[in-house]
Amino acid sequence: MRDNVLIVKNITHEGPGLLETALFERGIASNAVNLATGELFPDPRQFSAVVVLGGPQSANDETPAMELQLRQIEQILHEEIPYLGICLGMQTLVKAGGGNVVKCHTKEIGFNDSEGLPYRIELTPSGKEELLFDGLGNSFPVFQLHGETVEPASSGMELLATAKGCRIQAVRVGKNAYGLQCHFELTETMLADWIGIDSELKRMDRFALLKQFEAFRTEYTATGLKLMNNFLTIAGFV
Repeated sequence: MRDNVLIVKNITHEGPGLLETALFERGIASNAVNLATGELFPDPRQFSAVVVLGGPQSANDETPAMELQLRQIEQILHEEIPYLGICLGMQTLVKAGGGNVVKCHTKEIGFNDSEGLPYRIELTPSGKEELLFDGLGNSFPVFQLHGETVEPASSGMELLATAKGCRIQAVRVGKNAYGLQCHFELTETMLADWIGIDSELKRMDRFALLKQFEAFRTEYTATGLKLMNNFLTIAGFV
């Protein structure tokens, strides 16, 4: 399985989305585990790259599943296995790397902030030099769904992207482990499912969310696919 990508789901409905599309188009095999159904986070040394997706848990949870996840990510960092963490997957990366996970001063939910302005992230000077964001602009709109954020360790972490709300939006830990607080993996089908399941999204206007996504779906999809393909290139897939 060494040539496979490991995909770790923290909750059943938060799947790989556009990452799955990129894997299929490049003919790259993957193995998915769903921690929400009791599956265990396998030995990451069996895989060429690891992707950890979002979920409602906290990296601060003192559960066997979360403790194992953090240990396995520590192993990933030690072995320098290419890693991509999205939302919770970023928070577990930062915690495993010695940083902290804390409550956001305000939750970030959906496509627009409390003032009705689109959530956007801005690449830092370091982010502009990262292969992960190669071929992308310096700023792009994103989808958010989180109530916690991170405080990186004092060393070993590079800030790659920021936003005006929860400031830390993308980081690199060590050589090739990346974390994204925002979501780049959404498809229209995924969003429709999330709106009917997630407690925060269920309180919002379903039709407005779908309309907001449709308004920039082409840009969002192109950005997400490019980012996922950049990560696969970093991981050594050709």
